Amino acid sequence: MVRAERSPVVRRTGRAGVAAVAAAADEYAEGVIRRHVVVHGYVQGVGFRYAARAEARRLELGGWVRNRPDGTVEAEIEGDEASVAAMLDWLATGPRGAMVERTDVTELTATGERSFSVIA
Repeated sequence: MVRAERSPVVRRTGRAGVAAVAAAADEYAEGVIRRHVVVHGYVQGVGFRYAARAEARRLELGGWVRNRPDGTVEAEIEGDEASVAAMLDWLATGPRGAMVERTDVTELTATGERSFSVIA
């Protein structure tokens, strides 16, 4: 029986490990933006959240979308600038059946979120 050699496991600890994690976060954050959006109009009951999730996944964005009690839809989207801009354009129109009156957009700090979900 032949035994396969195993590569040693390298674990980074202490300050060097913290620096490596910070460097990886900085590398990810370069060129990545996050935006908070509130969509006003006739935007609930038309499949807005699920269509937004499909569009965000197509654009490879992270974040979430949810209905708010006041009848608006709220979302946070994160990714490269071009994809976020494309999603903001999509949110300004929405899916068929929606009637978007306006969107309120604010800048946020990127968090590293890479998946997109619908929050109930």
